[in-house]
Amino acid sequence: MVYALNPSAEPATASTDISQVLTPDGVRVENVELDSYLESVTPQEVLALYRDMAIVRRIDKEGFSLQRQGQLGLWAPSLGQEAAQVGTARALRDSDFVFPSYRETGVIYVRGAEDRDFVGTWRGETNSTYDPYRINTATMQIITGAQTLHAVGYAMGITADNADDVAVTYFGDGASSQGDVNEAMIFASSFKAPVVFVCQNNQWAISEPVRVQSEFPIAGRAPAFGIPSMRVDGNDVLACLAAMRWATEHARNGHGPAFIEAVTYRMGPHTTSDDPTRYRDEAELDSWRQRDPLDRVEKYLRDLGVLTEAAEAEIAAEADRVGAAVREAALTMPNRAPMEVFDHAYATPHTGVDAERRAYAAYLAQFEGGAA
Repeated sequence: MVYALNPSAEPATASTDISQVLTPDGVRVENVELDSYLESVTPQEVLALYRDMAIVRRIDKEGFSLQRQGQLGLWAPSLGQEAAQVGTARALRDSDFVFPSYRETGVIYVRGAEDRDFVGTWRGETNSTYDPYRINTATMQIITGAQTLHAVGYAMGITADNADDVAVTYFGDGASSQGDVNEAMIFASSFKAPVVFVCQNNQWAISEPVRVQSEFPIAGRAPAFGIPSMRVDGNDVLACLAAMRWATEHARNGHGPAFIEAVTYRMGPHTTSDDPTRYRDEAELDSWRQRDPLDRVEKYLRDLGVLTEAAEAEIAAEADRVGAAVREAALTMPNRAPMEVFDHAYATPHTGVDAERRAYAAYLAQFEGGAA
């Protein structure tokens, strides 16, 4: 559903206001808002989206296991959100710049992240696990909502350069209550910045359900800032692809920012330090399993005759290969020296960091091996 700049006083709250292209049963349905953005998509391209999602799910499984085995300090699962991430990211140009949160494993995969890029930061061996300018994607942001401000600033720079790229920022339903997100939307609207806001509404802000934060759909907030928005089924990869094509077309053509609410579900814990069984009903999880983003594409492709047994086996083998490579990258990653944690904190010398460096070196000197 598209929310115009003059929304009704009583925005819809039922699930019927969510734009969808593929039903959970894998049936392609007509959608007047999205179909025009999918006319060029071939069955083989849908198969490629399915491949992406299968690989991302495998990477996520590996990251979760590595954390449980003590090889990573933390992991933020993306299980269940593969369509929202892969679909939107595949609609972007290489020259666009992305500002993700900490959960966008699928986004950084699509943008070109390499095996070690998925685990370096979570293992604590690097501050930014990849070079942001190699894949035009900023370092994954831990501070909730901060990346939205960075995206708007970058987008304002795009305007100053007279370019037609866009900036894209991802955040969750919980982050939508943060001041940073709302301030970013004010700036974006005021300066007509070419930025797309993607809210992955996965129903839970750690242990708080989305209904506590918003009585009405989150997408309905954007028009109050002067930003058109669209609410789509975040478990429908084709709907997410089409929504991002709509949003980037709007932003590229000088019309300012756009907002997407991808309604999805976090099937795993918030992070590996979380226990969702303490606050989430198992029946709710079971109901969302029936809407699994991979299952519906699989059914659709089988009906088309595109996902053959051979193709499925090839995709499974590729996913296993990538998963094994991610594990190997984690297990063979050199441990950096303790003092290197201070390197690159600032581009130039900083007296505060220098003092902290000396204090930490003195602390390490108490132990065998010192600060080596």
